[in-house]
Formats: sequence, C-alpha cells, structure tokens
Amino acid sequence: MADSELKDGRIYLRRTDEERKPILQRLNRIEGQVRGLRAMIEEDRYCQDEVQQINAVTAALREVALIIISQHVSEGIELASQGADNSEAIHDVMSVLRSAMRFKE
Repeated sequence: MADSELKDGRIYLRRTDEERKPILQRLNRIEGQVRGLRAMIEEDRYCQDEVQQINAVTAALREVALIIISQHVSEGIELASQGADNSEAIHDVMSVLRSAMRFKE
C-alpha cells in the first residue's frame, strides 16, 4: 500500500493503481450485472432467472468485500509491526472484521 496511515484510530488505505485495478474491474462487472437485472425486471423475465442474477450480484459484492478486508487486515498488521499504536491498529482491524461478519450466507 502506498502511504496508508493510522489516523484517529482508523486505518486509511492508500491503494496503488495496481491494488485498485482489480476492485474497480469487479465493480464494473457488477454494474453490468445490475443493469442486466434491471432489464430482466423490465422484461418480466422468469423469477428464478431474476433471483439467480441477484445471487450472482450478491456473490460478486462479497468477493469485492473480501478483497477490501484482506487489504485492510494486511495493512493493519504492517502498520502495527512498524511501531504504530498496536492497540489502535488491532482495534480497527477487529472493527472491520466485525462488520464483515454481518454478511449472511
């Protein structure tokens, strides 16, 4: 990560273009899936097809969340090992993980 920082008890990621690119690519794909879902609804497609598209979008968003969580945890460990306030870095990582655990399978 480029110049990430621990500020006010929060880890602020400063992603490089290389780190940002796969997230943005996935989000672009998800936008297309949502537009496809909108078209399916407008065309009154079969409900099971619509639900399958919703499930695909949901799974794709979970994958984006996992990438973001992975980056956050990695950066938190890195900041803590470089002498940043360990308790603040760990607290913030735990806060992000708690948020992520609210996902329903």
